[in-house]
Amino acid sequence: MNITYTTASTSRELEEILQLQQQNLAISISKEEKKKEGFVTVQHDIEILSKMNGIEPHIIAKDGDTVIGYTLCMTKDFGQDIPVLIPLFREVEKSTYRSKNFIVMGQVCIDKGYRGQGVFRGLYQHMKKKLQHTYDILITEVAADNLRSLQAHQAIGFKTLVTHENDGIKWHLIHWNWE
Repeated sequence: MNITYTTASTSRELEEILQLQQQNLAISISKEEKKKEGFVTVQHDIEILSKMNGIEPHIIAKDGDTVIGYTLCMTKDFGQDIPVLIPLFREVEKSTYRSKNFIVMGQVCIDKGYRGQGVFRGLYQHMKKKLQHTYDILITEVAADNLRSLQAHQAIGFKTLVTHENDGIKWHLIHWNWE
């Protein structure tokens, strides 16, 4: 296994991100698997994923030529483009971070065969290395019932800014301060 961390630069890599996303959507896996492994909520299409990547390239983990994990980079420009994330941006606008230079991590996902091997931490460390000189804070949100993801984010330094509810789902809006 030779895992490398880089930014997405090809349409094939973007397609592989979407394939990995499809395999891990909350609607695609069992209740037991969601509880044990975690899940992703937002379903992107190639158009929005490409637009986001064109402004701030997504961070990917690869084993050889295959994408095995990703963190999506989303600037403020996309605050109204993905309906399920509009409340996240609304909460940020109400917070003290609205005047900060922040980036949103739009989703993180690791292939099942690579979990528990440091890929999650590796993705975020690469993200910090690439973006900390441009942005002060990394913001994301995690569904309260996605305990695996919430604990993993807390373990690398994310703190809860606020919790809120949207469409019956309780969310933790979390941040990692790079200042």
